[in-house]
Amino acid sequence: MATLNSDLVVLEPHRPPAPWSGDAGALAEALKNNVSGEVRFDAGSRALYATDGSNYRQVPIGVVIPRSIEDVVATVATCRSFGAPLLSRGGGTSLAGQSCNVAVVMDWSKYVNQILEINEQEHFARVRPGVVLDHLRAATKPHHLTYGPDPSTHAWCTLGGMIGNNSCGTHSQMAGKTVDNLEELDILTYEGLRMRVGWMTQEDLAAKAKEPGRVGEIFRGLQQIQVRYAGQIRERYPNIPRRVSGYNLDQLIPDSSGRFNLARALVGSEGTLVTVLEAKLRLVHDPAFRSLLVLGYPDIYAAADAVPDLLYSAPIALEAIDHLLFENMRKKHLHEDYLGLLPKGKGWLLVQFGGESREESKAKADELMQKLQSQPNPPDMKLYPDDADAKHIWTIRESGLGATAFVPGEPVTWEGWEDSAVAPEKLGGYLRDLCKLYEKFGYIGALYGHFGTGCVHTRISFDLFTPRGVDHYRKFIEEAADLVVSYGGSLSGEHGDGQSRAELLPKMFGTELVGAFREFKELWDPQWKMNPGKVVDPYRIDENRRLMDEAERWDPKTHFHFPDDEHSFKRATLRCVGVGKCRRTIGQEPGDDTMCPSFLVTHEEKHTTRGRAHLLFELLKGEELEPKWRDEHVKEALDLCLACKGCKGDCPVNVDVATYKAEFLSHYWDGRLRPRHAYAFGWIDKWARLASVWPGAVNLATQTPGLAYVAKVAAGVAPQRDIPQFAPRTFKSWFL
Repeated sequence: MATLNSDLVVLEPHRPPAPWSGDAGALAEALKNNVSGEVRFDAGSRALYATDGSNYRQVPIGVVIPRSIEDVVATVATCRSFGAPLLSRGGGTSLAGQSCNVAVVMDWSKYVNQILEINEQEHFARVRPGVVLDHLRAATKPHHLTYGPDPSTHAWCTLGGMIGNNSCGTHSQMAGKTVDNLEELDILTYEGLRMRVGWMTQEDLAAKAKEPGRVGEIFRGLQQIQVRYAGQIRERYPNIPRRVSGYNLDQLIPDSSGRFNLARALVGSEGTLVTVLEAKLRLVHDPAFRSLLVLGYPDIYAAADAVPDLLYSAPIALEAIDHLLFENMRKKHLHEDYLGLLPKGKGWLLVQFGGESREESKAKADELMQKLQSQPNPPDMKLYPDDADAKHIWTIRESGLGATAFVPGEPVTWEGWEDSAVAPEKLGGYLRDLCKLYEKFGYIGALYGHFGTGCVHTRISFDLFTPRGVDHYRKFIEEAADLVVSYGGSLSGEHGDGQSRAELLPKMFGTELVGAFREFKELWDPQWKMNPGKVVDPYRIDENRRLMDEAERWDPKTHFHFPDDEHSFKRATLRCVGVGKCRRTIGQEPGDDTMCPSFLVTHEEKHTTRGRAHLLFELLKGEELEPKWRDEHVKEALDLCLACKGCKGDCPVNVDVATYKAEFLSHYWDGRLRPRHAYAFGWIDKWARLASVWPGAVNLATQTPGLAYVAKVAAGVAPQRDIPQFAPRTFKSWFL
């Protein structure tokens, strides 16, 4: 095990954000008067946005869905006049709790999602924050360009969220993190100051510092941070590919040309500093062809040990999965047909090469295979030069989060230490010590992730249901933080700090640099209203937990037995882990995922599998929603569910909204008269049997214009629809 620092940092006393005590009703009315978008302060909307993909839950003050940048500016101004905190949200998949807060949540994903420009000659794009990553990549593909960072949520995550989290993904091996691929930002401060920030020289900084008012004050503060903390930044910031924790103060240090990029210093700030209105992104060349080489090793440690030598072959991606993840997929019957594509082994590396021709990409893989074959104890190897089989392999890798959650017969696993990172050459040793720590605390967790950049993904079997379990979890997290710091690594290599890790930042950076983070925050947000309690002066890692007071949640009797969820509807409503695959709106081809059809039409969070599951959780929580079966917010969300079972098969954790809907509606309508269309179509077998006796008379009543209108009204059918005719003979009578 690496030697731990002798001067381990004792965490500072907790300094919670002051709660907002304003008039929510008056704020809602003011927003409705000032914003053309949708303003939702009802209990259902607040419950819907109370959590993200993390272990945390904080009910927002209200939700605004802006239609334009002007709406965003008006929302910020209105919130400022009431002193209300603000939080921007994209896909809502954050795993560290940074996209939930007691604040006014602005959901950018529905309307403010325009690609403003793609410049093929200069290799950049300008976008609004609500643009989904794969929408941009589809638009740039004809130009043989792409946006390099691509997290596994690429089909539904938004670029605003990626900027907030400093997202990375598989092909950060080729292109770096979001911070490396951003040129300029159009930003708005809570005070209403709007400016464009990007590349600057020290002369530019000096000139800006001389300006009057808040502009000069901000740039003078940046000068002071440069001077005061440059040495600490060079000393304490880990020089590794995947340092995502902390503010990017290293981006304030001029490079060899004397320039620095202020926009990049704001990347990864998780909405705690400014509101991003527009981004200019760097595009990189997109290799026309790709070949995937999969290597099988005796275990995940041997695979990690091999990473440094493989990097010399310059792959565009180098990913890993371990045998526990493989076994989890088998137990869940998840992508079973694809698992046989892997070579022999218990730890696998996925090494991808790009080229301008199929031959070129394959030749790079062949060269590596020959080199490995000449060495002692080579790994088992399989090469997939065509896209079809390679796509299946990547599906296995991208399903890691879902595959490790709610595995039959295994303890439930959770995020919390899911993306630590070290230098690739130290990865094998770090994994061995990390697993020793698992054993010490009695935890298990599959290992996978971006091994080429030293980033390790895992979900761990924390007990977050009991006070003792939470205390055990906290002790583990503190020791895990000391461990990764002893390896010169980062608490977060991809998902950010949020609430999961922000309290631990002094262990990684020291108290002096954490003080610099506080100064940087104060510079941009002196009123401390931007996503408060995240990154700087954060909530504790063990408060605001989604599973807090779980024993007190309503546990009603049900008709269904929910055998996969401890025979409990209450436990079934915990199944959604917030990964957001149900928000996918691109790449729908024959055989692709079907969930969630209603979201594809409305683009409403409440019509996603995730949104419906979260509302049912909130119903049983009994805080925002009254714990009764007749809640209209839940009913409205479930009404557009087609009960197609797409979620049951496509959701990585098999959330089954069709069954949940049947359960809810059976209680909702118990003792009530149902709407007439329910009797018309719910008893269609009875009506059809009667109609078969006099099909001609029934057709006369349903096909004659005047009579048909009456029949449609009686059955609750839309007047635009045609009622099908009944055949003169029944199908059964053909055989008599």
